[in-house]
Amino acid sequence: MTRPESNRSKPRRLVLLDEQDKEAMKFFAMWLKSPTRIGAVVPSSRHLARAMAREVASVGHGVIVELGAGTGSVTRALLEAGIPRERLVVVERDPELHRLLKQHFPELTIVKGDARELRRLLAPLGIREAAAVVSSLPLISIPKLTRTRILAECFALLGEGRPLIQFTYGPVSPIDRERLGLTGRVAARVWKNLPPASVWRYERRRAGTRERRVA
Repeated sequence: MTRPESNRSKPRRLVLLDEQDKEAMKFFAMWLKSPTRIGAVVPSSRHLARAMAREVASVGHGVIVELGAGTGSVTRALLEAGIPRERLVVVERDPELHRLLKQHFPELTIVKGDARELRRLLAPLGIREAAAVVSSLPLISIPKLTRTRILAECFALLGEGRPLIQFTYGPVSPIDRERLGLTGRVAARVWKNLPPASVWRYERRRAGTRERRVA
């Protein structure tokens, strides 16, 4: 008498992890160690990364600075959007993530340091202005004074019409535009990201103009 089919042992499937799966697992492990420092449970999805990259694909000449690159999902999207590698400078504070970025993007300029010292970090490279700053920093969870200093460093590099691109999981702007003299708008909402995210575009406010607040 044979055993019923349901009782027979079934062969286990071998699950192969691709590089993105491995990066997500590493990112999650780092978040478990320090949730306030990492700021997100998983890296930005390709949908969010592409939405951010679209905002700087046509900003013109000059350096594009990426802050808080993490495992490189936005970095990859910026390159895929056609940003020349010589125009992209990546800044990452975490030593382990910095090593990972250097390994994955050996052709890029990747600087290890704190965004609070952005101008000092970029000065040895001869960079004193930028065409755009793309930020994945968890601004909402950063202390107010630290956040203000980071934004001051960013806009010291950005002239009129040159944007700071920042995403957030929150329902409102992560930056106090009125206090800092900025304009801002939601450039994209990315429902396919987990959790859903909004991409904000900020610029210096032109003299004599007031912003119509939307959020």
